[in-house]
Amino acid sequence: MKQKKLWILLFVSLFVIIGCTAKENKESIQDDVSGENEHTPPSLEELDPDDPMTDAIKYGEEIFNETNTVLSDYVGNELSCQSCHADGGLSKSSSLVGVTADYPQYRPREGITFTLEDRVNGCMIRSMNGEMIPNDSEEMRAMISYLTYISQGVEIGAERPWVVVNSMDEVPEPNVENGEELYGKKNCLTCHGEDGAGTGANTGPALWGENSFNDGAGMGRLTKMAGYLQNNMPIGAEYELSDQEAADLAAFILAQDRPVWEGHDDDFPHGKRPTDIITKDRREKIQNGEFDWTEIENVVPAKH
Repeated sequence: MKQKKLWILLFVSLFVIIGCTAKENKESIQDDVSGENEHTPPSLEELDPDDPMTDAIKYGEEIFNETNTVLSDYVGNELSCQSCHADGGLSKSSSLVGVTADYPQYRPREGITFTLEDRVNGCMIRSMNGEMIPNDSEEMRAMISYLTYISQGVEIGAERPWVVVNSMDEVPEPNVENGEELYGKKNCLTCHGEDGAGTGANTGPALWGENSFNDGAGMGRLTKMAGYLQNNMPIGAEYELSDQEAADLAAFILAQDRPVWEGHDDDFPHGKRPTDIITKDRREKIQNGEFDWTEIENVVPAKH
C-alpha cells in the first residue's frame, strides 16, 4: 500500500514539474516571438541638423505624408502614401520599416526585378493613379532617403516578422448587399463619406470614385482588400471584422466605379495571374448581379 502511494506521489510530482516546465517554455517562446516581432526605427527627432542628409529625409517624410499636395503634378487622385501606410509607414500594419531589406525583388506582376524606386513608382501609377517620379529627381531621392532612414538596423534580405500581411487566403463568398449595409452600420461613412469619396487623404481616403486608386492597384484585389479591412478597420474599434464581414465590405467597395488601369493585359507576362482582380468588366457584372464569385479561386462558396 505504501509503495502504491509512493508511486502516485511520484507521478503527481512529475506531472507538476512537466506542466510548470511547459508553461515556462511557452512563456519563453512567446517572449522570444514578441521580441522578434518588434523593431523600433530611429526617430526623426534624432536627425542631426548639420547632416546634409537631414533635409532630404525630412522632405521624404513630407512627400510620404502629403503626397497628393506636395506632388500634385504626379498624383492623379486624392491619396497619399500614408493613406495605406499609416503613421508615416511606421504603423505595425502595412509597415514600411525595413522595406529597403526587400529590394531588389522580382515582381511577378511586372515580370521583372524591381528596385525600391520601381516599387515607389508602381504605387504612383496604380495606387495614386498618376505618373512616375523621375529616379534622378529631388523627390525620388528624398523618398528613398526617408524609407532608408526608417529601415536602419534591418539588413538587406532580412525577414521582417513585424509586418502584418494584409491578405485573406480563404474568402467567404461575398454578399454585396450585406456589404453595403455594413458600410453604414460600421460607420465607414463617417471617415470615408456616404459616396466613398473620402474626407481627406490621411483622415478618410477615397475608397472609390475618381479620387481613389485605380483597379490595377493591389487593393483592387478581393483578397488584399478583405485582408486590409480586417487588419485595420474600423480604426480605434474594440472589435475585429469577421471574415464574412470583411469579405462583404471588400466586395461592396470594389463593386463601385473607380479609375481603370489600362495595363491589365501587360501584367503577369509570365502567367500565374491572380483570379481575384476586380476589373471594370467584373464591376459591371457585380453591379448587375451577374458575377459568379466562385470564379475567384480564393472564394469559399456559401452553403445554401
